[in-house]
Amino acid sequence: LSAVDNNLCMATKLLGAQAGRTLDTISREVLAGGTNVQYGENAVSARYLLTGGKESGNHYLTVDCIRRAVRFLKSQNAEKINGDFVAIIHPDVSYDLTSDPEWKYPHQYADPKDIYEGEIGKIAGVRFVETTEAKIFAGAGSGSKDVYATLVLGADAYGVTEVEGGGLQHIVKQLGSAGTSDPLNQRATAGWKATKAAVRLVEPYMVRIETTASA
Repeated sequence: LSAVDNNLCMATKLLGAQAGRTLDTISREVLAGGTNVQYGENAVSARYLLTGGKESGNHYLTVDCIRRAVRFLKSQNAEKINGDFVAIIHPDVSYDLTSDPEWKYPHQYADPKDIYEGEIGKIAGVRFVETTEAKIFAGAGSGSKDVYATLVLGADAYGVTEVEGGGLQHIVKQLGSAGTSDPLNQRATAGWKATKAAVRLVEPYMVRIETTASA
């Protein structure tokens, strides 16, 4: 009658991770639909033209890509976020960018208490937050290469709902709480629900850079 594993704690941990990814995905899909897009370093006009590989040339993310995005944001008078623009980047893409000699790691420019969760470094006036939830357009490039979206954001580019008392809720039903539908008190449940919406507030304050990756 004793549980060796604390199943409720394990379920709660898994549900928490799932909830976070789900809510991030809601924001990601809205932001990835922005109208300001750049395609790789060797500029092309469409996603399906992006290539990758030594033989065919490549459209990997480079410092020049970042600088062009920064130039656009500055020309739109986009405000910075705590002194810099912020980019959301996939690990496959950051692998290609962090080898640049101009790359700086967080301890080189920020106090530990001011580093964003997931922040990996800075270059060309942009601080990068790495996440596997960054948008991937699977097989959308030339030769069915995956295309990765790196979002470069200024302040107030987008907003999300903040519903008092109606955000993320973790709900647990203990053994016996189901009444006659669980007459032997054998079932307990854990789950979550949330209210979330995201919206692009100022299109000129964000740029989506679409590239391939060497990974």
